[in-house]
Amino acid sequence: MSATKNLLVELFVEELPPKALKKLGESFAQTLAQSLKSQGLATDASAVTPYASPRRLAAHVTGVPAQAADRKATQKLMPVAVGLDAGGNATPALVKKLAALGADASVVPQLRRESDGKAEVLFFDSTAKGATLAEGLQKALEAALGGLPIPKVMTYQLADGWSTVNFVRPAHSLVALHGADIVPISVLGMTAGRETQGHRFEASADRVVLKDADGYAPQLEAEGAVIASFAARRAEIARQLAEAAAKAGEQGSAALRPIDDDALLDEVTALVERPNVLIGQFEESFLQVPQECLILTMKANQKYFPLLDAAGTLTNKFLIVSNIRPADASAVVGGNERVVRPRLADAKFFFDQDRKKPLDSRVLGLAKVVYHNKLGTQGERVGRVQAIARAIAGELGGGELTRMADRAALLAKADLLTDMVGEFPELQGIMGRYYALNDEEPAEIADAIEDHYKPRFAGDSLPRGRVGTVVALADKLETLAGMFGIGQVPTGDKDPFALRRHALGVIRMLSEGDLDLPLDKLLELAVAQFKDIDGFKAPTSALADFIYERLAGSLRDQGYSAQEVDAVVSLRPQRLGDIPKRLAAVRAFAALPEAASLAAANKRVGNILKKADCAVVAKVDAGLLKESAEVALSHALAAVKPKADAAFEQGDYTASLQTLAALKAPVDTFFDDVMVNAEDVALRANRLGLLAILHQAMNRVADLSKLSA
Repeated sequence: MSATKNLLVELFVEELPPKALKKLGESFAQTLAQSLKSQGLATDASAVTPYASPRRLAAHVTGVPAQAADRKATQKLMPVAVGLDAGGNATPALVKKLAALGADASVVPQLRRESDGKAEVLFFDSTAKGATLAEGLQKALEAALGGLPIPKVMTYQLADGWSTVNFVRPAHSLVALHGADIVPISVLGMTAGRETQGHRFEASADRVVLKDADGYAPQLEAEGAVIASFAARRAEIARQLAEAAAKAGEQGSAALRPIDDDALLDEVTALVERPNVLIGQFEESFLQVPQECLILTMKANQKYFPLLDAAGTLTNKFLIVSNIRPADASAVVGGNERVVRPRLADAKFFFDQDRKKPLDSRVLGLAKVVYHNKLGTQGERVGRVQAIARAIAGELGGGELTRMADRAALLAKADLLTDMVGEFPELQGIMGRYYALNDEEPAEIADAIEDHYKPRFAGDSLPRGRVGTVVALADKLETLAGMFGIGQVPTGDKDPFALRRHALGVIRMLSEGDLDLPLDKLLELAVAQFKDIDGFKAPTSALADFIYERLAGSLRDQGYSAQEVDAVVSLRPQRLGDIPKRLAAVRAFAALPEAASLAAANKRVGNILKKADCAVVAKVDAGLLKESAEVALSHALAAVKPKADAAFEQGDYTASLQTLAALKAPVDTFFDDVMVNAEDVALRANRLGLLAILHQAMNRVADLSKLSA
């Protein structure tokens, strides 16, 4: 292999999609490097650095040779009997195969013979010339561009006026430097060179002539006024945001912080090449509007970072991430302040208009809003959610809880018809809470209107009260039952109705809230609301399977082993709040010295009972106990099972399982000394009954056979 140098490849294009830029940059660099590695032009030790700015994708790869080392190759040809005739000469079949490999019959004497276990086979050993960097990089660059995660490409015309190419955005130049040397490659109608462009307005020269691969980032920043690295630019923006927030706080004598939003930070990083954070402000009168509305309009429409005080309350100051650094930034700040005012005024107008109409007066309008063409309108959906909510509330105590849950469920979707939610769908529920409070609804009902969407994502908070929990459960169960009943089941990565998220939400509320609500009963209750829907097929069993699968996955993600999870979830516990205690009990039991033997015995018992040729009744006739080992096991069960059952009924699952450890010796002796499948029918049935009692005793907390290796 020739001496190595570092490699730099840059594609300079028109503005790339900001929300996709980070992924585009990472994909470009990684695919390029992986292709070079596969050709022997880079190694696992080669460091790969991605660069991505609004107008460029680039990659820096260390330790790249000018030519890959030659490679030894072995090609299995065919059996000797097929490739050679009786005189040892090549047959037409062998000649054809060799020609396909770039060889001829002259290599026949050098062919290696080796048995493959069935017959003697011919092998062709050769040396493949290592790829040159120009050849390999051409292939790697084409692979990198072809592998970019682009949903749609543009077709545009090249400078010759005839040719067209397809890419995410029109490309203008290509750089490929191996050390200080240009690598002669071409793509998208461009030939590689060493020139690129810097910032549109602040670069010191129209063209940046790159000296070598390693000087790319510092030279581009010094001469082109561009921070090429996405990560470095993001870190610089975060630093400036914190600095500007501190400065704004000093001006107002209060500690301020920018809103924490990684997605917004990524998007802004993808919009600027030379970040400059500035402080803007708006009239305090706008703060009468709910802060969620103001924050959303500033983030979504203007990409500003609103500033919050120490209590998390919105202030009238915000941060602007500008792409230019003028000596006097007042014009930039003033322009942004003028732009944000109409946005905030719109939000205030929507809020004022919406409050003129009570929330409950909008409920009838939901009858005209289609929810799903097979499941009816939002109005019909609200009726189903109300029915489920009333039933759940009744199970949890009824009375005032039922009344409030019914009212909250009635109003939960009404804000969908407000102007504010029409403009900002992300505010559904949030605005419903504000409008309910404005209508002097009880705080529990107002909170439930917002909270019935929770948890909205992994790690999100649960509803803050019982009313919210009831309505959130009802809403999610209605969605799950309805969509499963019409066949809208998630497949692969596709889950358009977020049913996995809804299932996990149900699991979290039942488990973390420790609610005494059997899952099967909840599912039957939800499914029953659709009995009058044409084409609806009750999905209770499939829906239960789906929820328990999500539960098992969630528990594994929390650090429980697959065996522990399987042991507990395979029993389909109806009260999900018990599952953490069951898992803790299983983990404690597995640490006992008797655990492995009892788990294996439990598995054996289960198999025997499954294969029994008659109906097994968990009952023992003491008069039919002949062997001392079965008498001992029966006595041990009579002593241990009541204690284990009592601990189980009290919810002390750990004690229940640990009590079973006393069964190890009598169980082992039983299997050593007793023939279960005796010829005497009565004797066999009695012994199977004894094993059935043992099986029941051992599998109330978890299926212990799952712990058997």
